[in-house]
Amino acid sequence: MTGYTLLHPVIHPTLPSADRGQCDCDCDCACVSELNNSRIVLSANQLIENDQCDCACNVCASNDEITPQPFVAVVSSPDLFYKDLGDNHLLACSRSTGSGITVLNSLGRDLLESFRIPRPIDPSDNLEVITSMMNFGLLEIHNDKTTAQFNSSPQILTAWLHLTDRCNLRCSYCYLPHVREDMSSEIGHTAVDAIFRSAVSNGFKQVKLKYAGGEPLLRFSLVQELHAYAQQMADKHDIELEGVVLSNGTLLTSEIVEALNTLGLRLMISLDGLGQYHDAHRPYAGGRGTFDDVADAVDLALEHGLAPSISVTVSSRTAQGLPKLMAWILERDLPFSLNFYRENELSATHEDMRLDEEKIIDGMLAAFNVIEKNLPRRSFLGGLIDRANLSAPHTHTCGVGQNYLVFDQNGQVAKCQMHIRKPVTDVHAEDPLALIRADQIGIQNLPVMEKEGCRSCEWRHWCAGGCPLETHRATGRYDVKSPNCKIYKALFPEALRLEGLRLLKYQDDPEVVAKL
Repeated sequence: MTGYTLLHPVIHPTLPSADRGQCDCDCDCACVSELNNSRIVLSANQLIENDQCDCACNVCASNDEITPQPFVAVVSSPDLFYKDLGDNHLLACSRSTGSGITVLNSLGRDLLESFRIPRPIDPSDNLEVITSMMNFGLLEIHNDKTTAQFNSSPQILTAWLHLTDRCNLRCSYCYLPHVREDMSSEIGHTAVDAIFRSAVSNGFKQVKLKYAGGEPLLRFSLVQELHAYAQQMADKHDIELEGVVLSNGTLLTSEIVEALNTLGLRLMISLDGLGQYHDAHRPYAGGRGTFDDVADAVDLALEHGLAPSISVTVSSRTAQGLPKLMAWILERDLPFSLNFYRENELSATHEDMRLDEEKIIDGMLAAFNVIEKNLPRRSFLGGLIDRANLSAPHTHTCGVGQNYLVFDQNGQVAKCQMHIRKPVTDVHAEDPLALIRADQIGIQNLPVMEKEGCRSCEWRHWCAGGCPLETHRATGRYDVKSPNCKIYKALFPEALRLEGLRLLKYQDDPEVVAKL
């Protein structure tokens, strides 16, 4: 392979999702787990034996299950996107399938471009490079009769446990009325039972629990109790268990951090800016700012060996402060997700928070500039741009209606936490997920190919059409593209460029880059 450079991000299926390049799901989104992180690696012999291959080659690159189809042994390139990285390198990926993020040198690009018009593999071709390109999703078997389709079966059942409606903050964008109601121990145990009934009935091998509120640290003893019980249920059914506490951070203590470490629970802390930018979103109930206390909580967690994931809600009110916040996050080497503000009935009066396209794009690009100067080892594509997961292709924006359950404090089960007051069933149902999936009245999370304005979009398998709830609020429909479409399209190329620069920076680190 002399002269060729091919760099591809390493995905570690055994690591927490925040560290393996996927959306870490520690934010308040219900990110779909369409990715199975398996790879079927082709050999050069398979590409030339009898002029045909016995592998559906684009399975190798997408980290998504793709239905194998008949084919002939002619190779073509997908709809390729290139981004110049300087120094004779460029990033390449397939926009139409959302796969194959790879850094190439000019020699690699020339070989890739030679397959723009489908052709057989020539004996003089570098088979090792071609095999790698196919395994990375840059080349595929050409088939005039059939087209590979995504099999978007989610792998993880995620459940939101609303432990309390109480909170010591009064965030500007909160969708909860903050009534003084708590989940009882009995309801909590019944909810865990219901989650595992659905997991077993629907063949899930992993369950993820989000302990939320309100402020869940007001009920931390219940967190400990329920997670210990959930672990018993996971062991009983041979199901992998993952858990995260979604907190504002202001009530964190060293004792709580030690307990989180003991239980193997992750921690997500909401932080929307430094100083006044955070306080403009997330004050205490009495009006005092919370930034100093949240910053202290992050440092406290780090002192005890727990790196919290930072969830950032971006609005027009705070976009200007993103660059300094990003520098603060990267200085501490923390995983993060940048999430756009979503208007709701309780926040609609805050007109200055609505997403002004110019302000959001300018703020995000300024934050990207900071990232470029401080590129982290971990991939950030899973949480860099709102609900768009750039680390692998997907057909749905989130897990709502597919692999997501939301339990309120009274044991009612809803599709989405922002629709927590609109339950579909309750904890006593034999299979709550089956009823959630069957519901045709509440929020509808349609596949991207059913959304007007998305079907022919080159980025459709990256954003999957955006948040269905936000789209419905803005348009009254679920089957159309996101109102934030222009923002996504402006940011995607620059986000991919950052990933390419990250791969170049760490190209000699085998934990970060698959170098071929």
